[in-house]
Amino acid sequence: MVGRIFRRIYTFLIFLFLYAPIIVLIVFSFNSSKSRGVWSGFTFKWYVELFKDVEVLKALYYTLLIAVLSSIISTIIGTFAAIGIYGMPGISKKIILNLNYLPVLNPDIVTAVSLMTLFRFLRIEFGFITMLLSHITFSIPYVILSILPKLKQMNKHLAEAAMDLGATPFYALRKVVIPEIMPGIVTGALLAFTLSVDDFVISFFNKGAGVTNLSITIFSMARRGINPVINALSTLMFAGLLVLLLIINSRSSKSISERGDII
Repeated sequence: MVGRIFRRIYTFLIFLFLYAPIIVLIVFSFNSSKSRGVWSGFTFKWYVELFKDVEVLKALYYTLLIAVLSSIISTIIGTFAAIGIYGMPGISKKIILNLNYLPVLNPDIVTAVSLMTLFRFLRIEFGFITMLLSHITFSIPYVILSILPKLKQMNKHLAEAAMDLGATPFYALRKVVIPEIMPGIVTGALLAFTLSVDDFVISFFNKGAGVTNLSITIFSMARRGINPVINALSTLMFAGLLVLLLIINSRSSKSISERGDII
């Protein structure tokens, strides 16, 4: 009994430590004062000001556009790469997996400078394209690592059985393999999206004139004080992500229950 109470208190403290900063941010997004340490009254002023702030809205636009495009492209590339890696023989598979681990373990500053040097060498003009390409590059390894465990859990003979029954390789991939690893694909896509929205170092070194994202905009604000509209924007983004996760989890649970009913 005492051990159970201790575990619950310990778990509560862990989650409190993790979510206390977010709770404070949400609370102070409704603070009428610009101060981040003194509560002066409840207001929706900063939410109204958010939609009038051209600089923040422009940064949000590029942030979401690059995040969506990079997550879609990196998920497609990462899915086919993971399937290819899974089908490789022993030593080749180990070599490729180790090469895939390098960008994950590599410090962001090294990746950022390397990409910047490559773009300069190829004479690619810095701007939207370079930022998008850099986000795709650092997201692909994470997508691969998200999908590989699902491939290992899958019965490797499913695709062969489908082709024995007359399915083409592409049809077997689309109707058998992809549905089996879909949770890993969704996880990889969400991870790629979150990494893109969150990235600062790689974006900072590979951005161009007129193209920025939220992390760079907030960093530039830090010198003169963070605008409270950032609290409002962060609250809306957190709420949107929470709703998205709830929808995905409910659909996944529904899909699992439907499969159970069929079986």
